[in-house]
Amino acid sequence: MIIRFPSGKPEAPGDTTVEAAISERRGPMFQNHPVWGLIGLAVCLALLFLADIYLGSVRIGFGKVLETLLGRAPSDSIAAKIVLLFRLPKALTALLSGAALAVAGLQMQTIFRNPLAGPFVLGINSGASLGVAVIVLALGASTGAAFLESFGVGGQIGLALAAALGAAAVLLLVLSFSTRVRGVMTLLVLGLLFGYAVSAVVSILIQWSSADRIQAYVAWTFGSFGGVTLHQLPVFAPVLGVAIGASQLAAKQLDALLLGEQYAVSMGVRVRRVRVLIILLTALLAGTVTAFCGPIAFIGVAVPHLMRSLFSSSSHRLLLPSAALMGSIAALASDIISHVPGTDLILPLNAVTALIGAPVVIWVILGRNNLRETFGS
Repeated sequence: MIIRFPSGKPEAPGDTTVEAAISERRGPMFQNHPVWGLIGLAVCLALLFLADIYLGSVRIGFGKVLETLLGRAPSDSIAAKIVLLFRLPKALTALLSGAALAVAGLQMQTIFRNPLAGPFVLGINSGASLGVAVIVLALGASTGAAFLESFGVGGQIGLALAAALGAAAVLLLVLSFSTRVRGVMTLLVLGLLFGYAVSAVVSILIQWSSADRIQAYVAWTFGSFGGVTLHQLPVFAPVLGVAIGASQLAAKQLDALLLGEQYAVSMGVRVRRVRVLIILLTALLAGTVTAFCGPIAFIGVAVPHLMRSLFSSSSHRLLLPSAALMGSIAALASDIISHVPGTDLILPLNAVTALIGAPVVIWVILGRNNLRETFGS
């Protein structure tokens, strides 16, 4: 994954496009055939998706699972209800959430040119946490699923709304400063400072709260793909689908930004407008996932580096779809592991994603020499 910064003269006639400036050395695994890598990821994703629906605390035959998914099983059977009402929405949520977080992380690493930047680098995660903390800790809640019963609003919808409002509040602050700040590193520092300030407010709310309220809030911070119901998917899925699709269309602008803002300007990219657009898309992706599933860590940081290594490429036309596929794979695998198939034990999702993602981040830190060639720092 080497970036070759363009010199004053192109190396070949007509070799002046952004794609020509981005090195696309193919690794030995997919020599000159990256499409096979994408096909392999898609096949792996399909297998893990079926596995996530098949595996669980209640044993259901694989044949019954397929019959249910194909609409051939009686809808009133216990197995069909488990598959359609619980496991299928959970698997779809994991698939969409993993893709959204990976794409958001890739975008953040590109515009900040920082290999450790993630989808929550702008304080979006902290803002969502503050929204939930205000409702759960300040207004009171005996359980995480029923804390807004007195308002006639379902628990999970209330959590999503509170998290979305908190994330939106922090996003508005970041966007207001992004129009005044030229350098992305200054914006990065501001986002981190906003995150620390919001986390401090959450800590104060925790200090004043009762044990049951703290327990409800902590349960939300563990993260879970099982909170999105079949009736909420028509809201959850289109939002993430549109945002992921819009991110794919920004591949050329992301390539230019990776080469530096001055080079992007020379290629006709409106840097500030593109930066605001990417921040909005990232906030929509990460904020929606956090609102419905809680703060999911490490997927957004680790997956983009895996894809750069797998394809030995820095072209976002390849990295964006591959990151979306790998993010879904990582999320589905984490969900399967967290539910410990065959038992009633459920591990915190964030603990599982950390066990998977931390080694990748450590590998990133140890490989700083290679990262300097990619991010120019």
